[in-house]
Amino acid sequence: MAIKDQPKPLMPHATATWLVDHTGLSFEQIAEFCGLHILEVQAMADDLAGSKYTGRDPVHAGELTLEEIEKGQNDASYSLKMHKAPVEVTRTKGPRYTPVSKRQDKPDGIAWILRNHPEVSDAQISKLIGTTRNTIGAIRERSHWNIQNIQPKDPVTLGLCSQRELDAVVAKAAKRAGVTEEAEAVEGIDGRSDKDKLIEELRAERDANAKAAAEAAQEAEAEAWLARKREAEAAGIEEPAPVFPEEKSEEDTRE
Repeated sequence: MAIKDQPKPLMPHATATWLVDHTGLSFEQIAEFCGLHILEVQAMADDLAGSKYTGRDPVHAGELTLEEIEKGQNDASYSLKMHKAPVEVTRTKGPRYTPVSKRQDKPDGIAWILRNHPEVSDAQISKLIGTTRNTIGAIRERSHWNIQNIQPKDPVTLGLCSQRELDAVVAKAAKRAGVTEEAEAVEGIDGRSDKDKLIEELRAERDANAKAAAEAAQEAEAEAWLARKREAEAAGIEEPAPVFPEEKSEEDTRE
């Protein structure tokens, strides 16, 4: 009878390979214990599996006991019981791990981001690609030792990150850049209050009206003098030149 929710060996395929080679357990028992399909175990036994695994001794690892294996060999219907569940391996914090075969592509991916998304910070690139800020700075300043051979390439195509991860980083950087630009724009806006702005508008309007009135008075005075001159010429009397008031400055009209 199968044991539900029983933990599986840390390396199921390698463990199954060892059990096939070193015990008389049935394929069903090995498959059940390792969480594999029976055909996978049979392929290992027939040396037909696509991948070759180095056997891993579950007894040495503490996952099985010799007594438990003995019980299974004596009874084909017996379900092996895990003696000690493997310790879950968790990755510690640090730069993103990149397979060795992909590491040579990192500079190309970094160059692509620097060229197409300059708003992304060095810290974001470092976390996304799994590189150092020194490398990023060297590529940006074109002082990298292999700069002549670096060709900007999409990091997603290179397999350095997923499209979702890249989109998330770009969106976050764009949002931060937008907030910065908005803040700069706000700083450039006139900081005067609405009351001060209204007073200045009214003052400018009053000055414009006063200036227009002065110009209109001058024009009326000139027209009156011209009319009198014509009358005087008709009567043979010389009309003295008019004396117009001096145009007041904007500061005078405000007083």
